[in-house]
Amino acid sequence: MQQETVKAIHQATEAIVKEVGKVIIGKDDVIRKVLMSILANGHVLLDDVPGVGKTSLAVAFGKVLGLEYNRIQFTPDVLPSDIVGFSVFNKDKDSFTYMPGIINGTNLLLADEINRTSSRTQAALLEAMEEKQVTVDGTTRALPDPFIVIATENQVGAAGTQMLPYAQMDRFLVKLELGYPDKESEVKIIEGRQTADPYAKLRKVIDNKSVIAMQKATLAVTIKEPLVRYITELASATRASQMTELGVSPRGSIAVSHMAKASALMSGRDYVTEEDIRNVFVDVCSHRIIITQKARAAGSTASDVLNQILGSVKLPYSV
Repeated sequence: MQQETVKAIHQATEAIVKEVGKVIIGKDDVIRKVLMSILANGHVLLDDVPGVGKTSLAVAFGKVLGLEYNRIQFTPDVLPSDIVGFSVFNKDKDSFTYMPGIINGTNLLLADEINRTSSRTQAALLEAMEEKQVTVDGTTRALPDPFIVIATENQVGAAGTQMLPYAQMDRFLVKLELGYPDKESEVKIIEGRQTADPYAKLRKVIDNKSVIAMQKATLAVTIKEPLVRYITELASATRASQMTELGVSPRGSIAVSHMAKASALMSGRDYVTEEDIRNVFVDVCSHRIIITQKARAAGSTASDVLNQILGSVKLPYSV
């Protein structure tokens, strides 16, 4: 890859992070990882308590990236047809007419409180997220390029929520938490929300075509064979661990490699390093493993287990 291209993408990503940071204050690390996910053409699950800015983050990215943006507020009465569309009989034409769902024509979909709707409705997103298409009444329709889902969910303990099926969790490239802001950031947030619309100051940094070009450049980033083996060793360790019931799948290993490439590109490099992999491993894999009851009883989380694995598994060969 030409260094001019790498430099231009690095400058663009820094501008995007800065612009989104006007609304999401003090959370540059999360902003960067959401942008990495978009560069890697993956979907994002934001899992946190209400009121910390999950929806604001998704809206800000839609505006700054210049993408066709749509939002659906999931409730128990949302139907699969609301998402993928449905067919109705047209008497005048004596045939069925397709009525598009909310994801048709959408580049960036905010699926707000995705764990507040039924499993059947959640599953309606599976084909769209994995294959970038929807099938209704035997007819398959392609979705626009790019197509990214940023879903938010409240913590499972909240009333009226239910866990996402594991098959759908696996479709998300990363699972991230925003967390509460520090005191100084919270002061700035409060001051900025007194009179002005926080989104009014956002400017579009790139457009749809630029996003696609940056995604293609991400795939072209070099990852050497020893680093591929390192990812494989990490994934294997999650399967062999006595603290897990289910380890990282090959799909998860591929996700780590793609996210690491995006990390490298955002750092101004066209090659992956060990640090890129370590930087994204927990975020990519924390929702892909299931830890044992014994580990949970001991107070461990999936992230704790993955960090222990990062500390124990070394590069099998020098790069």
